[in-house]
Amino acid sequence: MSPLALSTAQPLAQPPLQPLAQNLVQSVDWLALAPPTAAALFGLAALVGDLFLKDARKPLLGRLSVAGLAVSLLLLLPLLDGDRSTFCLTGGSHACSYVADPFTLVIQFLVLGGALVAALLSVTTLKDADRGLPEGEFWFLLLSSAAGAALLPASRDLATLVVALEVASLPAFALVGLRHGDRRSSEAALKFFLSSVTATAVSLLGISFLYATTGTLHLTEIADRVQHVDGQFTTLAHAGVALTLVGFAFKTAAVPFHLWVPDTYVGAPLPIAAYLSVVGKAVGFSGLVLVTVVALPSYADVWGPALAALAALTMTVGNAGALRQRTTRAHSAVRLLAWSSVGQAGYLLVPIAAAAYSDDAERSIGSTVAYALMYAAVNLGAFTVAALVGRTKSLNRVSDYRGLYARNPVTALLLAFFLLCLAGLPPGIIGLFAKVTVFAAAVDAGLGWLAVLMAVNVVIALYYYLRWTALLFRAPEGEPRAHRAPAPLTAALALTAVLAVALSGAPQLILRFAGTGLF
Repeated sequence: MSPLALSTAQPLAQPPLQPLAQNLVQSVDWLALAPPTAAALFGLAALVGDLFLKDARKPLLGRLSVAGLAVSLLLLLPLLDGDRSTFCLTGGSHACSYVADPFTLVIQFLVLGGALVAALLSVTTLKDADRGLPEGEFWFLLLSSAAGAALLPASRDLATLVVALEVASLPAFALVGLRHGDRRSSEAALKFFLSSVTATAVSLLGISFLYATTGTLHLTEIADRVQHVDGQFTTLAHAGVALTLVGFAFKTAAVPFHLWVPDTYVGAPLPIAAYLSVVGKAVGFSGLVLVTVVALPSYADVWGPALAALAALTMTVGNAGALRQRTTRAHSAVRLLAWSSVGQAGYLLVPIAAAAYSDDAERSIGSTVAYALMYAAVNLGAFTVAALVGRTKSLNRVSDYRGLYARNPVTALLLAFFLLCLAGLPPGIIGLFAKVTVFAAAVDAGLGWLAVLMAVNVVIALYYYLRWTALLFRAPEGEPRAHRAPAPLTAALALTAVLAVALSGAPQLILRFAGTGLF
């Protein structure tokens, strides 16, 4: 046979390409993707609707956004019957890019619930004509950020994880600086943006190191391959682990990545400060958990001591910053909540660090999840009361809360309850039990020194929480005047109060996560 005949016959002997193409095509599990997708679609609808609605009808966008977040929460219910996954590798590998397991659903509930409360607070804020906040852009950015935050806990590869982190973060930068002509807001947004971009760049460098040493971005495959890295690349892998954690440590406001927090919370609209204090932390902690416990359990000797040191520094610096706040300083109430959130971040880091030393890492992670749920409910409640007081006291100083009980007894009692939960004192039973759970995780992991330091910080924090609580019941200066709460603020306050009281009455609703597997 001639060479020409051989060359023309060769293609006929090759297997057809169609079966291979069919193997690469997957069906997308849209039900698993429904919660973040719904939030994104409603955000897009708010942006498009803004183009066609007259100014008098723009408040409809707020109702649409609140409804969208409520729908996203309801879409979590069909996912409770079992784990679901999509965008999986073919060829026998079980690695997937999106997984809706119990950990994902709990964090998505926290994120979307926190965004819903922030949206209720925002409805009232946007009604004020002097705020200078464009409604369509505001709702689009808020729901886009919530969609990214809800995507992140389901991400099971580093590329999706970084994309979700940036989708959650980039709209938040704009939300902080959305007050047109407000210098303080612009400065806060710039500081937030520059700090976050630097942290993200460092994390991307770390991810590139991990990819170079393992050849994959999927977390479960990284966990298998990183144990067999060639000896000459061990230092590169260690550097990749450390650098990857930086971006998520920034989102959690861990020291020394916390400097943006006080100015950002004060410069941002109050609902956005509340959103960042809860949803921003949920993004950071879920990312830390996925990178450490799921992708890098074999490198616990690297990230365990680092997170333990971060936890110790964060709780100490946060409480020290809160102690330094003067009650008569402008915006001292928001600043106190900002520094308190830094201190609370330290407590949240303790169980993640303990997972490196514990035989049952999932139990330690469950302690962090339980504490995060408690913190989200009571901290959003405290911000809701701050928004209510801020309607008549624009400077929102801690001293402005003096005599709140005489003006509005129910609001004062609820704020006192929220503060006592954060302090871990009765009747804030859920705050006490959540702290005990975190404390036990440290002790069981052999981190006695960290447990002792946490106990000392809890005692220190009692001072500023109780000082604020005592002010609520002191005699008011001048004639007491009641605060009138608009319906959205009342709904937000009622929602957080019912949740906090219910958890104190039945703490097992969230403490059970400390004893069950979430992955």
